[in-house]
Amino acid sequence: YNRHSKLQGHEKDKLVQFLEGQDEWKQLGGRDHLIVAHHPNSMLFARNKLGSAMFVLSDFGRYSRKIANLEKDVIAPYKHMVRTIPIANSPSFSERPMLMYFRGAIYRKDGGAIRQVLYYLLKDEKDVHFAFGSVQANGIKQAGKGMASSKFCLNIAGDTPSSNRLFDAIASHCVPVIISDEIELPFEDVLDYSEFCVFVHSSDAVKKGYLLNLLRGIEQENWTKMWERLKKISRHFEYQYPSQPGDAVDMIWQTVSRKKSATQLSVHRKNRYRRSQSS
Repeated sequence: YNRHSKLQGHEKDKLVQFLEGQDEWKQLGGRDHLIVAHHPNSMLFARNKLGSAMFVLSDFGRYSRKIANLEKDVIAPYKHMVRTIPIANSPSFSERPMLMYFRGAIYRKDGGAIRQVLYYLLKDEKDVHFAFGSVQANGIKQAGKGMASSKFCLNIAGDTPSSNRLFDAIASHCVPVIISDEIELPFEDVLDYSEFCVFVHSSDAVKKGYLLNLLRGIEQENWTKMWERLKKISRHFEYQYPSQPGDAVDMIWQTVSRKKSATQLSVHRKNRYRRSQSS
């Protein structure tokens, strides 16, 4: 269903009708169901009808708050594209000659327009790599090499608030610089991202010299603390089969478990008088 989300026709409606017709769905109106719709375009034609279920999403960029929100849904990481750097081989501060790295689509729409502004601000800086790139033509390998040689990796909002670029940076132990005001982050109820990321408001990032001065002002000692933390938490963003304790799959299920308790509480509270009155 997710892979063929662009197809038109009545077959999609049939699947939704089938699900809504099941006794298991009817019991709680779908509130105890889990739907993986991780790609931003997944379930385009069904999300409004199935919004009572818990969604596993990459972000809320293309959802209304009524359909998807932190109270009931789970934010899961993208699978990183670059090779994970072994902890023992992770380049230190002095072994990363580049200050800042970004490679990706530069011209985006809506919230991603900031990429174009930053490109013209940073493209001529000697210790900054800010260039167009894609997964084609050996792009992933080049990105991995660039991130491993950089102290900071930019994660800038695109068409949606998040992308796999953040998780590429984590796998490269390159301190992420998050410039995305609407981003939601995986496992943030148990991980403090401020320990290994730098957050910058979009309105500040586009000020001339602001970003460069901020990052150049972070001393080696503070950068190293974030780098050490990155090496410890990077395992939480690794998808593995079979799943291992503390990997991305395990972390997602732990989050689902925590959300389930809140969902169950909501159901029980709503049932306080309903069952009494029906009796």
